Amino acid sequence: MKKAVAIGATLTTILFAGCAASGEDEKTIKLGVSGSDTQVWDYVAKKAEKEGIKIELVKFSDYVQPNMALAEGEIDANAFQTISYFNAFKKEHNLKLSPIATTVIAPMGIYSDKYKDVKDIPNGGKIAVPNEATNMGRALLLLQEAGLIKLPDDFDGNGSVDKIVENPKKLKIVPIVAGQTPRVLPDVAASIINNGIAVDAGFNPIKDSIVHENETAKPYINIIATRTEDKNKKELKKIASLYQQKDVAAFIKKEYKGSTIPTFVPLSDIGE
Repeated sequence: MKKAVAIGATLTTILFAGCAASGEDEKTIKLGVSGSDTQVWDYVAKKAEKEGIKIELVKFSDYVQPNMALAEGEIDANAFQTISYFNAFKKEHNLKLSPIATTVIAPMGIYSDKYKDVKDIPNGGKIAVPNEATNMGRALLLLQEAGLIKLPDDFDGNGSVDKIVENPKKLKIVPIVAGQTPRVLPDVAASIINNGIAVDAGFNPIKDSIVHENETAKPYINIIATRTEDKNKKELKKIASLYQQKDVAAFIKKEYKGSTIPTFVPLSDIGE
């Protein structure tokens, strides 16, 4: 009897030891996102689980708290922002954060009810742009990319009509509230519409715009960020690697139908 008890105790010890080891092997990474759409990260989380990494998504309702929570150690990483916003935010708040990978771009586009090519926009045509400084700056850069205007070499990204240095077609740039940019299409030659607003208005940013941002719009590529001290952490590097795989790119293209573009470029390409 004593022998049987001893064997039972030994087996129990082994069982619990095995469970403990299994629990210790799985690493939990808290990742902050903004908004309720987590389908891409749900997909990546399933891949990570197979690698012994549990991704716990922490949802925020704004664009401020995900970075503050990261800096304060409440989460391990976040994925919700463009590199442009990230750099400005961490500088303003003096935060020691670093990007570890690029993810997607949500392309801003030039839309028109009248013209199928930007070359057809006539002299003196009205172009509606979002009136908020950052988005107007982004719109002006897109107009420059389309060959319609020229901005100074030291353009800081903050939009203002008086920053245009060349406007060969004498286009009339009309700043309006971003939410109104789809509604004014009948009244202008073209309107520059933010990605989310375009989708809400029933547009596909890839198919319906006459020009849209792509990988060349480097300041507006989204990133995964972490604390600078953790940027070489094995689990975080693995998550970044899992995200930037072909199956994830295919998933994004299928689910978002062009409204979000997988953009996996080296950090050196965005100035990091």
